[in-house]
Amino acid sequence: MPVPVQNLPEWPSEVEAHPLLVIDYQLLKAGDKDEINRLWEAGTTLGFWYLKNHGAEQDFVAMWGMGEEVFKLPLEEKMKYEQGDEGLSFGYKAVGHYIVDAVGNPDPVEGVNVAKDDALSYPKVSRREYPSVINDLMDPVITPFVEKCVGISNTLIEIFNDKLGLPEGTLAKFHKREEFSSSETRTIKAPANLTPGKLAIGGHTDFGTLTLLVNNLGGLQVLPPGTTEWRYARPLPGHMICNVGDALTMFSGGLLNSNIHRVVPPPGSQSKHDRWSQVYFTRPANDTPLSPLLESSIISTAFNNLTPERQQSLSPGVTAYEWFTRRQKNYRTKNHKGAETWAANRGTEHGRA
Repeated sequence: MPVPVQNLPEWPSEVEAHPLLVIDYQLLKAGDKDEINRLWEAGTTLGFWYLKNHGAEQDFVAMWGMGEEVFKLPLEEKMKYEQGDEGLSFGYKAVGHYIVDAVGNPDPVEGVNVAKDDALSYPKVSRREYPSVINDLMDPVITPFVEKCVGISNTLIEIFNDKLGLPEGTLAKFHKREEFSSSETRTIKAPANLTPGKLAIGGHTDFGTLTLLVNNLGGLQVLPPGTTEWRYARPLPGHMICNVGDALTMFSGGLLNSNIHRVVPPPGSQSKHDRWSQVYFTRPANDTPLSPLLESSIISTAFNNLTPERQQSLSPGVTAYEWFTRRQKNYRTKNHKGAETWAANRGTEHGRA
């Protein structure tokens, strides 16, 4: 088994975690109305939930194994595949290349991202080149992981489409597998023994539609709506943590909640171990306009009841590609000019009542 899942301490009993609803993926697939309503409740309140019985647990673990192979390469080799500072995120990310706050403090984590478009077109190169260790693991590890995550995401998208009162296939047409998007895998390693309270990833909302996440240790914190207290979201074995992203909040006229979250060092004795995260980000096709889908009376009614400031934040007048690249570019340490750069990478948290 990869190192990230070996001999890890339990969650410390003295640390309280925020409760997330547990959603059974197999019940969703079976069309269980009660489970679908619970998913809707999760998406429209905290915007985070656990997903069990998803069938991808070993695929997430295998992706950590891929990350181990990449991260032990010489830095000079890894930097040949660095993401760059122009707003794209496919490829390698070295420690310190993102900012975590308005001051411009650098992040302490190492990461590598693989484009959905490259994983599904391999061996054809669609978006960029990768280290040979990634190419070697594309067929046995990365592409199967992406296929499973695409399938899970599509199921959730279809359910939200119906609950939002949209015509069949409306959200699906923004997420066609053959169209280029910023959808990607992300494998992250944060080192052990970080200073307590040090931000590994600063407070943010996610850029896209849905996020599927598995962590080997704690550290993810959510900011429940209407509060100012960060709360841990505890990782559970066999469960992924899912959350709504900005695009789905905009499509839904604010009904679905792209909630603010961050990453800090794991609690208690877990902090003595490297923290690994495996993520899949589902994002709309690059040319998708981001705006409320007002053809639904459910969405139009909710949107019309918002403040003008909130309405403006949900109608940015840009495409998914423009939204993503603007936010990504302003996270890069090299591009940081001051607090205005941090403000420029913000998402739908602006304008909330």
